[in-house]
Amino acid sequence: MASVSLNRVIEKMKLENLTPDVDLKAHRITLAEVNRPALQLAGYFENFDATRLQIIGFVEYSYMETLSDEQKRAVYTKLLSSEVPCVVFCRELQPDPIFLETAVKGQVPIFSTNKSTSSFMAEIIRWLSVKLAPCISVHGVLMDIHGIGVLLTGESGIGKSEAALELIKRGHRLVTDDVVELRKVSDDTLVGSAPDITKHFIELRGIGIVDVKALFGAAAVMDTQQVDMVIRLEEWDKDKEYDRLGLEENYTEYLGNKVVCYTLPIRPGRNLAVICESAAANHRQKKMGYNAAKELYTRVQNSLAKRRDEEEDDE
Repeated sequence: MASVSLNRVIEKMKLENLTPDVDLKAHRITLAEVNRPALQLAGYFENFDATRLQIIGFVEYSYMETLSDEQKRAVYTKLLSSEVPCVVFCRELQPDPIFLETAVKGQVPIFSTNKSTSSFMAEIIRWLSVKLAPCISVHGVLMDIHGIGVLLTGESGIGKSEAALELIKRGHRLVTDDVVELRKVSDDTLVGSAPDITKHFIELRGIGIVDVKALFGAAAVMDTQQVDMVIRLEEWDKDKEYDRLGLEENYTEYLGNKVVCYTLPIRPGRNLAVICESAAANHRQKKMGYNAAKELYTRVQNSLAKRRDEEEDDE
């Protein structure tokens, strides 16, 4: 099961550790969902998911201040003796001494942040959703072209990296070459990134490893990008029928998510970079509601209908 260490959460969210004596390595975040334990502080623990990161906002904090010391000890013990990975106090709110004492006794880390409750929840959920998403590695090149995430796939040596280099020279951005880590962030969204060891590098046969960030600058690379379309490169087969209109879209599937897929035949003289660039621009047009293939089909149908009307008038 995927998990995130508390040290990474502290570093990413810039949290203050209020319980330095608690061993952080004993806890890991395994769920992207979070919980505000308002009902639990009121004594209702039915269906309480203790494995979620717990967040204390101003409302919960105000209620905690109304409790007597005896009530605090009872409810805090029940809340913090479970498998809670950590508790975060927002708006720089400080837990009372009884809460800290109970947390240390139960070995539950307590953190503080200056962010508002809503903004912190949105940020932590978004970040954890990416880090804890189901992940697979595929062979290919991921580029950002006109804001569209394009995954180039195909056999090794077919020209994916060369096409990527030309696209970079034309002002587009590289996410990863050779190995693409795909994460299912939602039922509609796949996000691709590079393994840390190969980030910003391209392998060119005959030349070797090229550092894209060093050669072309920081504007030529990205860390992550949503995968919007796939272009599968393959050797030209003269006996195979290729789609010439694009009226029907084909799809490929990763982690249960369908992504639009185009098969691009390769032969000498074809400029891969320009074709990929045009495919991305055309895909963007379709997302905006304009389909060139359907427009051509409509024109042909209107032309045929007009010709039939003219023939009927002549008769």
